[in-house]
This record gives sequence, structure tokens and C-alpha cells, in this order.
Amino acid sequence: MNQDIIIKIAYLVASVLFIVGIKMLGKTATARKGNTLSSAAMLIAVLITLLDKNVLSFTEIFITILLGSAVGLYIARKVEMTQMPEMVALLNGFGGASSVLVATSEYWKLAHNPALTMEPIVAVTVALSVIIGSVTFTGSMVAFGKLKGLVNGGSVTFKGQHFLNATFLVVIIVLSAMMVASPNTEVWMFSLLILALVLGILVVIPIGGADMPVVISLLNSYSGIAACATGFILNNQVLIIAGALVGTSGIILTQIMCKAMNRSLANVLLGGFGQTVGTSSKSEQEIVTKEVGVEETAMLFDSASSVIIVPGYGMAVAQAQHVVRELTDLLEKRNISVKFAIHPVAGRMPGHMNVLLAEANIPYDKLVEMDDINDEFANTDIALIIGANDVVNPAARSNPQSPIYGMPILNADKARTVIVSKRSMNAGYAGIENELFGFPNCLMLFGDAKSSMSKVVSELKEL
Repeated sequence: MNQDIIIKIAYLVASVLFIVGIKMLGKTATARKGNTLSSAAMLIAVLITLLDKNVLSFTEIFITILLGSAVGLYIARKVEMTQMPEMVALLNGFGGASSVLVATSEYWKLAHNPALTMEPIVAVTVALSVIIGSVTFTGSMVAFGKLKGLVNGGSVTFKGQHFLNATFLVVIIVLSAMMVASPNTEVWMFSLLILALVLGILVVIPIGGADMPVVISLLNSYSGIAACATGFILNNQVLIIAGALVGTSGIILTQIMCKAMNRSLANVLLGGFGQTVGTSSKSEQEIVTKEVGVEETAMLFDSASSVIIVPGYGMAVAQAQHVVRELTDLLEKRNISVKFAIHPVAGRMPGHMNVLLAEANIPYDKLVEMDDINDEFANTDIALIIGANDVVNPAARSNPQSPIYGMPILNADKARTVIVSKRSMNAGYAGIENELFGFPNCLMLFGDAKSSMSKVVSELKEL
């Protein structure tokens, strides 16, 4: 068997592993195995590509791999679960940047070698890779800054913003056409690069923090599309397939996120039209709450037969997932049914709560998606909300003036008793008050989630 056949078979194996791996990422129970398969596919693709391209010196490549692996290992060990959303945004940006660097490098090689010619199709794919990769890079950096608190996390808008974005887009298209027509004229290429980098910033700054899960999944899709375009430049089939898979799966996930947040994909793409403004028909002063203590909470749990726990970003901040697992085990020993209701956009990125609870070794079958568990709330004794806010706000159903009106929410308010573990009465990420807190069946357990749940566990052990 000659080398060409081995390379083609290896590319085929890597492609199949990518397809199967990404498919398995769609379910919590198989996500870890899917990630392993995808990682194995990437390893095969990298090794075979090095063999296929007949690299003369591996010294620089191995040094780069070692440095990158060291950074990756450090990040994997040091980054907290609460920092995963900005970490994903950062990695999306690096993916876009790598596509830009490869495309620019290939353009430079072709444009400065008289013996080589740049075919129009190559020039088109170079332009696409540069545009999409640049927008992905700077857009992801802005998203990272918003999530990290380095820049204004709210919506940044100004008069004529959308007209300016549209103008930039038209100019970028014109520059792309000029570069394809005259590929050896470097000014078109580098003007295109600069404008695309600026456009990435302009597109993301008007999108407020409440829409970050949508932005992250969309930028993830962009990074895949940019990689796919780069695959055409390099004539690398496995990169084309992998990029297309990431791009399409990211678009599908974005649509799911948009539906879950009552946003349209067009609004997110344009930026700013889908922003939420902190308004509500009820002010904080009008919401009369009932506070509950740790002892009373423990007594309520002791007398319950079914509990649904609704996790949110507050649980991630407090690092309360492990004590929640302890509470779950304690309740189940008393023959109390416990389930977790997962909203698609709970947290700061898609799947944030699934990953957080998996870290605490909570069984996958206890994590139930919104559509499958919503009907169960009405027959549930206690709905325990830990750090979630906007995804359980009844204003989404009843208040047409609310910015989240029409957004699908978890029906936690329909449970016989609702216990909300929350630090204070501050509004959630969308910046609006939660009408649920004033409902007759709602009790507020104020304090740090980890501390409060630990005290409840201690009280339950004594009952």
C-alpha cells in the first residue's frame, strides 16, 4: 500500500471520527466520548497532514506543539467553570485568527512567486477566509471582554451604527471583488483585512450581555466556516469537512439559542436590534417578597415527595454544584424524587449548566431539558431555583411590555412551593426584575448559594 492511499484512508477515518464525535456531543450522556473521538480525529488529521505535505523540518512544529500544549494544560487546570464562557469566546477568536494567518500566508506566497499563479477560486476563498476569520477574531475578543468585564458588558450603540456596518460590508465586498480581479495588488488584500477586523468589533459591541449565549454559538459557527474556506485554499479535505461540521452545527445551535431567548437570527447577525432594555411593568419596590430561613427550608424539603432544581449562573459563581449534589443524595435517601430542569440558555454559554453539574458527578438522566420537564412543575412539591433569574421570569408569558416577552421559560412558578436561593434582589443578566419573587408560593432564601445549601444540608441531617 503506497503512501497516497494511506493518507487518503487516514483522512477518511479522521472525517468519520469528526462526524461521529460532533454527533455524540449533542447528548449529555455521550458528550465526553464524542469529545474524545473528535480529539483523536484532530490528532490523526494533524499527523497525516504533516506527512502529506512532506515537511522538511519538524523542529519548529514540535516546539510550537509543546508550547501550545503547555498553555492548554495550564488553562484546563486553572480556569474556573464560571470562566468557561469567556474561555470559549477566546478560543473561537483564536480559531478565526488562525484562519486569517493561514490565508494571508498563502496569499503572500502566491502573490510574490512569479512561478505560481493565483486562480480566481483561490482568491475568492482567500477573501472569504480573511473576512470571516477577521470578524470572528475581533468579535470574539469583544465578547471575551464583555464576559470578563474588561469592556462595557451592556449594549454599546450610537446613531447611524447600522448604516455604518452596512457601509463597511459593501466596501468589503467591493474590495474582495477587486482583489479577485487583481490578486497581486496587495493594497486590496490588506485593506480588506483591516476593514474586516473593524467590522467584527462593530458587529458585537451593540449586543448586550443577555444575548451572549447566542453570540458565542454564532462566533463558533463563524470560526468553522473560516476554517472550511481555509481548507479550500490548502486543498485539505479533512479541514474542509471539519470546518463545515463546526460551521453548520454552530448555526443549528445558534438557531436553538435564538428560539430559547426569543431572538431572531437576523437580529443577532445585524447586532443591536435584539438587545434587551431593562424595563418592567413592576418596580422592585412593588414586589413584596417572603423570606425563608435555613431551618424552615430544611423542614419543607423533609416533607416533600418531589423536587425540581433549576440551576443558573449564580450557582456557578458560588461553586455550589458539589453541595447541591450532596443535597440531592440526601433527598433521594429519603425517597424524594429529584430532577434538574435545564434551560437552553441558563448560564453564559450553551450547555453551561450541563457541564457544571457533570463536574459534580450528577447522573445525566437527572438533567432534563425544558420542553420535557415543564409539564412536571405543576405536580411538583418544591422548585428550588439556585442562581437562575431570567429563565424563570413569568413576565415572559404575561407582560407584553417586558423585553423578554415571548421567551420560553421554565414553569417553576407553577410548583406548589418555590424556593429561590439568591444573594439579593438584584436583577438578572437581562437587567429586569423577576415577578416570580412576589408570587404567593415563592420564598426567598437570601445568601451565598454554597453557604445556604450547606446549612440546609446540615439541618436536614439533623431531622
